[in-house]
Amino acid sequence: MKSAFSQGKVRSRSRSIGAALLLAVSGMTMVGCSGGGGNGGLEIGASVPPAPPAQAAQLIYKNGTVLTLDEKNSVAQAVAISDGRILAVGASNAIEKHIGSATRVIDLGGRTLIPGIYDAHSHLVFAGTNLLFEADLNSPPIGPVQDLSQLLSVLEEQRAKLGPDAWITGFGYDDTLLAEKRHPTRADLDRVSATQPILITHVSGHLAVANSVALALAGIDAATSDPSGGVIRKDASGEPDGVLEETAVQMVGGLKPPLTAAQVQAATQAISALYASRGVTTASDGASGADGIKALEAAAQAGDLAIRVVALPTSMSGLDTVDLKSRKVKIGGIKTFADGSIQGYTGYLGQPYHTPFHGDASYRGFPRADREALAQQVLGHHKAGRQLLVHGNGDAAIDDILHAFRRAQEEAPRSNARHTVIHSQTVREDQLDEMKRLNVIPSYFILHTYYWGDRHRDVFLGPVRAERISPARSTADRGMVYTIHADTPVVPMDPMRLIWAAVNRVSTSGAVIGPAQRISAIDALRATTINAAYQNFEEKERGSIEVGKWADLVLLSANPAAVDPSAIKDIRVLETVLEGKTVYRSAD
Repeated sequence: MKSAFSQGKVRSRSRSIGAALLLAVSGMTMVGCSGGGGNGGLEIGASVPPAPPAQAAQLIYKNGTVLTLDEKNSVAQAVAISDGRILAVGASNAIEKHIGSATRVIDLGGRTLIPGIYDAHSHLVFAGTNLLFEADLNSPPIGPVQDLSQLLSVLEEQRAKLGPDAWITGFGYDDTLLAEKRHPTRADLDRVSATQPILITHVSGHLAVANSVALALAGIDAATSDPSGGVIRKDASGEPDGVLEETAVQMVGGLKPPLTAAQVQAATQAISALYASRGVTTASDGASGADGIKALEAAAQAGDLAIRVVALPTSMSGLDTVDLKSRKVKIGGIKTFADGSIQGYTGYLGQPYHTPFHGDASYRGFPRADREALAQQVLGHHKAGRQLLVHGNGDAAIDDILHAFRRAQEEAPRSNARHTVIHSQTVREDQLDEMKRLNVIPSYFILHTYYWGDRHRDVFLGPVRAERISPARSTADRGMVYTIHADTPVVPMDPMRLIWAAVNRVSTSGAVIGPAQRISAIDALRATTINAAYQNFEEKERGSIEVGKWADLVLLSANPAAVDPSAIKDIRVLETVLEGKTVYRSAD
């Protein structure tokens, strides 16, 4: 938009100058004919002042394929950058006029430049603390753990690194990928330690398992009731078996000693560098708190934050104590939850799960919050002018979310709220129609098709519902704005695999999950750049390569829109640029 507007002003100004010159020449001719003269007029033959030279750029990329992702998805060859912003975009020979004596010129040699990846939803700080301080319990294709014996061995290794009083923690186990096809229990974890508390988190982030020591610290026993929005699983004798669902996780997790500020800053430094190496220039930190936002700001002030972060707090609590001075940290909308995870059997579905949960053929999951309570929470923030980003995987949960959004708009109409349903995994066609009517943005965790597609088809949802998870094509066909995301640390941050998944929808077994919901590479790129910027009210500043916007760029080894679709996941990030400065460069 800015580029077109700027060019329009230049054309208008040129016409005005031309008209003025015609009038001047006419006047001079008339004066000459009448034989008069004048001291203040232009003399015949006087020269017109030359046009001012073009502004010199500090940095120019030329001779490449520049996917601008502007409104027309224009393709250029070169980009000029000055003071961190895009000065010009166009053909290489047209951009050369911006070369000055101090301009750094980079010949792309035909390689592809795209806007910086804008992460629509992940958990940056949580991913960083997992990276540095948690045992990796992931199964293939992410990690090595294939059975309970291996899982316990990894925890033994973690215990050996820690002091005798430390909590032993891990992240990423997936019961459906373990050979035993079950969750670990308190008895399993007690084999690692009967004296230290242990808490391990399911790959979904919505369940956890505690050992006997941790359960005792939380006061959880046979008499303990389930918390609202959560479940304490119990065995046949009525004793807790160690598995905690949803809000029950916090009953134990809230007892863990907090990491020190130095530890959080180290984690933030490590994970932001990793995100930068994947081409991410703006990340999301979903479910932030005031302390986490302060840690991000401290990292930014210390020069330890490689990229920008949009923090999504779960409430306004403590935010009045947050003082943001860095442009690298921004507080976005409010993140809240309507349900849990389908692969954890806690997603709230309209129809029962395909495979009965614990033999209950009527089981549909459960809401994380009461429908009326969710509506009141949404209404309060909506009336205050805040954006809501509500986690919803199951279609019954999405019904509750849309009920809340509809009621909020009826009571306090807002034309540009940009409320978002995070994940929108089993959204129905009628719900998409309602989203469009309410101007709600669906944000799809589209890597479900790869990592869990086979199990959604065979275990959780059945073939019909599995075909329609993350229905990006249905959304695009309605002309709606939508985004795609990785939800890291649930899966690794890998935008090229994310785009590949949206284009191909291939599972780990090689099966295609919902071919009718595939989208083009350009649409997938837009969903993780300009659309994601729009989701966070930043589309005028970031998300596309246009004049006036911040120069957030990624240099790729190949063009995602030109390679064989199956090869998109193999494209490498060669360089990541944030506001005109390189924050990552590969060794290649």
